[in-house]
Amino acid sequence: MKIYFVRCLLICAASCAWLTSCGQQTPKTTIVIHSDTAVVVNSFDSTKIAGFFQHYPLLKANETEVMDFYRQRAFAYAWFDGGSLIEQASNLTSRILNFKSDGLSKATPYQPALDSLINQAEPNTKSHQPDIQMELMLTAQYFNFSKAVYEGIDVSASKASGWLLPRKKVAYSEYLDSLLKAPGKQLSEKEPVYRQYELLRTFLRKYSQLQAKDKWLPIVTTRKWALGDTASIFKLIRARLCKLDDFVGDTLSNAYDAQLQNGIKVFQDRHGLTVNGFLNKETVAELNIPLQRWITQILVNMERSRWLPVNLNADYVAVNIPEFKMHVYHADRLLWSCSVVVGKTEHPTTAFYGEIQYVVFSPYWNVPPGILKNEVLPGIKRNKSYLQDHNMEIIGRQNGLPVVRQKPGDDNSLGLVKFLFPNSYNIYLHDTPSKSLFGETSRAFSHGCIRIAEPAKFAAFLLKENANWDDTKISQSMHAGKERYVTLTKKVPVFIAYFTAFADRAGHLNFRKDIYNLDQRLADMLLLGTDVN
Repeated sequence: MKIYFVRCLLICAASCAWLTSCGQQTPKTTIVIHSDTAVVVNSFDSTKIAGFFQHYPLLKANETEVMDFYRQRAFAYAWFDGGSLIEQASNLTSRILNFKSDGLSKATPYQPALDSLINQAEPNTKSHQPDIQMELMLTAQYFNFSKAVYEGIDVSASKASGWLLPRKKVAYSEYLDSLLKAPGKQLSEKEPVYRQYELLRTFLRKYSQLQAKDKWLPIVTTRKWALGDTASIFKLIRARLCKLDDFVGDTLSNAYDAQLQNGIKVFQDRHGLTVNGFLNKETVAELNIPLQRWITQILVNMERSRWLPVNLNADYVAVNIPEFKMHVYHADRLLWSCSVVVGKTEHPTTAFYGEIQYVVFSPYWNVPPGILKNEVLPGIKRNKSYLQDHNMEIIGRQNGLPVVRQKPGDDNSLGLVKFLFPNSYNIYLHDTPSKSLFGETSRAFSHGCIRIAEPAKFAAFLLKENANWDDTKISQSMHAGKERYVTLTKKVPVFIAYFTAFADRAGHLNFRKDIYNLDQRLADMLLLGTDVN
């Protein structure tokens, strides 16, 4: 009898779905099957959706998604348990009404209407019909808000800002379903957004609160200070570093002591400066940066965080251009990092995505046309032995110019190994004979490719699944003087990104120089709504 009853209910549910797909009005109730029991859930007339969007036309862009969402649940109410709003409704409303905490400059439409509806909502008995306007307002607002927070500006705008990595896809309905199914779940928990987003959002709140209550007086000093000196300026510096969480101690002291010096080192490290504890010109200039500029940097990089994949359950590599660092991960767990050299301002490294496919030991360097015209050919004119001095050779002609390559060796511009991921930008990772450049604080010296400080370690990481490639064999191949290609058994994703504000693994907020001047254009798009072109 129980089995027969369940079958009847399934037939009924299927019939309701057929009627809905034919454009007819849905029934007043929906029967949901859970194991061998049936639960009756209130549902509504599907034609109410069209009426809602006629009344609130600024939300109409979400009509198709709202309709699809409710069609999947046979037009059952999502935000009500009987006649009462569920907790997730107030969580969503709070997030929408506090849109600035998500770095959004433009509020979602009809916020007063949402606020009014949520305030008027009162607990009703289970038999009382839910408020259809409140129901549809919450769902439409969810789709509108989530697109802004989890997806960000249009793809054409991100490309115009210099970001050529592919944008992530978000299953908005699936996330809404998971949100509704988890009692008491906050909207910020397990959001479909890269983890840096929520970390930066926390610092946005902190820096905004600091700006609201602090005058941020300028630190004025032109002389060189030595440890043990005393001056009133140190009291101001102590207070500032304390507010920025770089210093813990006596903020009323006028002494330049070891405790203050350590606080200065922490600040310098977070800002990508030379870490020496000296109150030099560069450090004072960074301490005097207006809070609004740091806030804008946070906003810009929150937006960039919206574009990245949420997580990857595999090995991958990330290069952060302004940080001059390469990070190696497994399933979002940082394995190790090393310094890199990136492109000069006039030869910027492109922010894009690739997949490392080959490790090339003892590589030739095929001189690019630009370097050939601007450096090699003028060098040959000045010095007949230029090619021999640089271990180069001409191997043909193309487009009226000689084709020049540099032979493998210790002085090869690519060093002893390179790592290829085919791309149209002619960018790859490689070793370098110019090791001293890794000791510089700012490392934008290349023609666009990325030089890495620990190439042998990186080769070992990439070849760990290839049989017989131990450290000894890798070293021998790097110094063999004969080019050798090794194809990886599995391609490794590499993200070349551009973040000028980020939280490190210790949870500290870091800032870096905007070396390619990409922040301002993106800031104008976000805050001023300027055109992509």
